[in-house]
This record gives sequence, structure tokens and C-alpha cells, in this order.
Amino acid sequence: MAKFELKLPKMGESVAEATITSWLKNVGDTIEADEAVLEIATDKVDSEVPSEVDGTVTEILFQVDDVVQVGQTIAIIETDAAEASATATTESATDSAATAVQEATAQVEKGMETAGKVDFSGSDNFYSPLVKNIAKAENISLLELESIKGTGLEGRVTKHDILQFVQDKKAGKTTAPVANSPVKAAVQSAPASKAAPVSVNGEDEIIEMTRMGKLIAHHMVASTQTSAHVQSFIEADVTTIWNWRKKHKDAFKKREGENLTFTPIFMEAVAKALKEFPMMNIAVDGDHIIKRKNINLGMAAALPDGNLIVPVIKNADQLNLVGMAKSVNDLASRARNSKLKPDDTQGGTYTVTNVGTFGSVLGTPIINQPQVGILALGAIRKVPAVVETPQGDFIGIRMKMFLSHSYDHRVVNGALGGQFVQRVAQLLEAFDPDREI
Repeated sequence: MAKFELKLPKMGESVAEATITSWLKNVGDTIEADEAVLEIATDKVDSEVPSEVDGTVTEILFQVDDVVQVGQTIAIIETDAAEASATATTESATDSAATAVQEATAQVEKGMETAGKVDFSGSDNFYSPLVKNIAKAENISLLELESIKGTGLEGRVTKHDILQFVQDKKAGKTTAPVANSPVKAAVQSAPASKAAPVSVNGEDEIIEMTRMGKLIAHHMVASTQTSAHVQSFIEADVTTIWNWRKKHKDAFKKREGENLTFTPIFMEAVAKALKEFPMMNIAVDGDHIIKRKNINLGMAAALPDGNLIVPVIKNADQLNLVGMAKSVNDLASRARNSKLKPDDTQGGTYTVTNVGTFGSVLGTPIINQPQVGILALGAIRKVPAVVETPQGDFIGIRMKMFLSHSYDHRVVNGALGGQFVQRVAQLLEAFDPDREI
């Protein structure tokens, strides 16, 4: 018999840790290769961790709600395979940072009291549960925590940032932060202001927000506080696309085994427009602009529980229409069935959301940080319209839709924001009716 260490797998370049949300197997349960052992959650998506071997679960090293680093051993599986790893112990002494994190988390979970318990509700900044646990265990005040310059996404304080602060503090290399002004000092020392209480009676139902719901809420509020949102609207005549799809959708379904929806056609036009307007394919980092090399289109998708997720089509400008359709259908299907992997939601450079799915004519979507633009596709409607011909103008029945473009006015002016959405509309209206697929 040999013992195999099940480790938290790499889940994308920007994902360093995950929270365990549930164990699907218990100690003593048998398991097959590729069978899910547990469910995890990152700040982007929920996912399952499968076993790499056949065997029996003999040890579970973390509990639900524990934060685990990529590469850490999370369970031990006993297997008959002689080539399996024979390491049964899980000491993480080779990684002092990981050890400090585990000790800090363990102290909090066991209820060990630390002096000067921190109330994080008084801060407008986002801190992960892992960072909060370390702060509590190391008796770091809220003022000290807010003085740490974060190196993570959107300036967030990471595990490495706070561990370095702890190390510097013990070595006497840091000085106690002070408020910049009497007003700030008063704010720091005063209890956090809270929203007006909501009256609840016996007929009301109180529903706890889901973990993903809380993350989305924070992300949306943070975006509105970060970016200066401006919108531009334009109407596009998509009659040609409507008729072309109607003509080809059955043959496409029969040949490719995939549905031909409008979404890949729209995504193709957006990718082409981004190539022509590369300053829409950027991100803001402090006082710097990052011009993205790749065009990775986020595709907002509704989940069965009502939440929203944004899987990403990587290098969308390099896909033909068939490839785009397959990517759209694959991501949409896996999103509905909670089968997305963390890497599927990483690296987006621009986002498209289809508000017309639920009949909305137009919308004003919130920018998906750290991107600078998001396009909302309104419902396609049959409307009377003026049609210009060489023989003169006449009234005809046309299929039209609104495109709503939200962009960050800190770095995108009205001319660029308007020209970009105008170009998307032009590409849609110039769709070739004789195009083969």
C-alpha cells in the first residue's frame, strides 16, 4: 500500500489560493481517479478538485471554510499503486509563509483570544479571510492594516504583503501609522457607520446572501467607486444577420452539433472593433495604462441561482465564426452546470453582456474591473424604420437592437467610447448575407 498526497492544483496564473466549501468524500470512502473529492471557491468561480488516483481517503487535512494555497496537500489517499507518492506526512516546514498562515488560521478557528481584536467593518477596503485571520492572530490594528501597500489585484493586500509587514514589525523596521488629519483620526477611532436598520416583522423572510452573491456585490460597488462610468448608446439594424442566421442555423446544427446563436456573431464584431480600437482593450493600474496584447472577451452568463459569472473567450480575435460559436456554447453550458474552472474566468480584457436575453431593450452595465469598458446587447425587435434606397426612402419592417457601451471616463473619452460602439454597429450592419459557414 502507498499513500498519495492530493494537492490543491494550479488554477490559473492569478489564482494563488482557494476556500474549501464542501467535502464530497469522507475519511474511509473509496474513490476513483477523476472523481471529485471536494469543492473549492476562488474570488471568481466555484470548482471541484478531482482525485488523480484510485484508492481510499485516509486523511482530510483542512476543514470547510479553510483557505488553502495552491500546491498544499489537502488530503491523503491510500492506493495500491506502487508508484504513488509514499509521503504520508504533511508538514509544511519547507514553506515558512504557508506555516505562518496555517498557524494564524488555526488560532482564530480555535477561538484563541488576541489582544486588540480588530473590527474590519470600519474599513472600506477589501481584505480576504486569510489576511483578516493573520491580522487578528498577529494583533495588527485596522490602522496598521490599512497602511500596508497591497501588491494584489486592484491594490489588495495579499498573504505575502501582510506576512512581510509582520516580519518587519517584529524586526522594528516599521513605525506606527498615524492618521493624516484630525478628521481622519476621528473616523478611524469612531465606530463604523451602519445603514439604517430594516424593520422586520413575522411575515418577512430573511435570506442569507450566497458567497458568490457577496463577492459580486462587493465587486460591483468597488467598480462604481473606482471608475467614472459614462454610457453611449447606438441602434443597429441587424436584419441581414437575422435572416442569415435563420437560413443557416439548421444546417449548422446538423453539421457541427452546436446551436448557432446571435452571440458569437456579436462577439466576432466586438473582437474586430477592439483590434481597430486597441485603447479600448486596456486596464488601469494606478497612474499607468496597461495596453493588453491579447483580446480576451468576457461573456456575462446568468447562473441557475440568479447570480452572474463572466467566463472568458481567450484570443477571441483569432477565432473564426465556427470556433467562436463552439467557445460560446461550451462556456455557457459549463456555466449553467457549475463546471467552469477558475482559469475560465481569468484574463478578460473586455466584457459583453446580453441584457436582451430577458427582454431588456437596453441597459447600463457596470464595468468589470480592471477593464475599462463593457457592452450591453439589447433585445432584437421588429420595428418600422426608414429604409434608404437608390430609388428613394420608404418605410419597412426591420430587425433592430440597441448597443449600450459603458466605459471608464478616467482613460476613455467620449469620442473613443462613442466611435468604438459605432464601429461595432457598422460591422453588424455590414454583415455579408452571402457568407458561408
